[in-house]
Amino acid sequence: MRLENKVVLISGGARGMGAVEAKMFTAEGASVVFGDILDEEGKQVEAEIREAGGEATYVHLDVTQEEDWQRAMDVVMSKYGRLNILINNAGIVPRYSASDKVEGITEESWDQVMDVNVKGVFLGTKSAIPLMRAVGGGSIVNISSGAGIAPSPETPASYSASKGAVRIFTKSTAIQYAKENIRCNSVHPGPILTPMLQGAGADGDERLERIPLGRVGRPEEIAYGVLFLASDEASFVTGSELIIDGGRTAQ
Repeated sequence: MRLENKVVLISGGARGMGAVEAKMFTAEGASVVFGDILDEEGKQVEAEIREAGGEATYVHLDVTQEEDWQRAMDVVMSKYGRLNILINNAGIVPRYSASDKVEGITEESWDQVMDVNVKGVFLGTKSAIPLMRAVGGGSIVNISSGAGIAPSPETPASYSASKGAVRIFTKSTAIQYAKENIRCNSVHPGPILTPMLQGAGADGDERLERIPLGRVGRPEEIAYGVLFLASDEASFVTGSELIIDGGRTAQ
C-alpha cells in the first residue's frame, strides 16, 4: 500500500476528481478527511468508502473561510493526531459564454473565482504547514490546470489567471519549506470528465480537436498522478508541475 499510515486532507472531495482521490487514497492505506460544501454528496462518498473497508471522514469545508479550514484541521488532529498530506483540490470554473473575454467579466465573478481557486489554496496550505512541521515534513499537492500554463481561446481569463497563480504559489511554497521536508507540487489537468467540465458548457468537438490523444481524461488518470506526488515515491520532487492533459499544452 502506497499510503499506509498516512493521514490525508482533501478539499473538494464530494464529487469529481476529489471523490476519486479520496477513494483511491483510502484503498492505498491512507486515513482520509475530506471536505466540501456539498454535504449530501460528501456524506454519500464517506459511506461508500467505509462500506469498501476504507477509513474516511467527511467535513463541511468552504475553502474561502479560514474558520472552516481550522475546523477541518481540528478533526484531523482529534481523530489521528497528525497530518501528512494535503490535496488542495477544490476549484470552480465559470460557465463558458461570449462574456469570457476580459471585458465581459464582472468584478463579482472575478472575485468568486479568485476566492475559491487561489485564496482556498493559500488558506489550506497555511493551515497545513504547522501540522506537517510537527511530524517532520509532508506533501502538499495543488490542483492547478493546463489553463494555468497555456489557456485555450475560450477559457475564461479569470480561471486561467487563478490557475496560473496556483502554479506559482506552489513553487513559492516549495522553496520556502523545502528545508523542513515539506514538499509542494502542482498538477495540471486538461479537460477531464467531471461535473465541473460538464457544467462549463464548452463545445465538445472543438475541445477534442485540441487534444492530441483525441479524448478527454478520466478522473482516475489525474488521481494516479496526485497519488504519486503525495506518496514517498516522490520524495525528491518539489516545486514541480505534472501535466496530465493528453498532450494539449505540448502544441
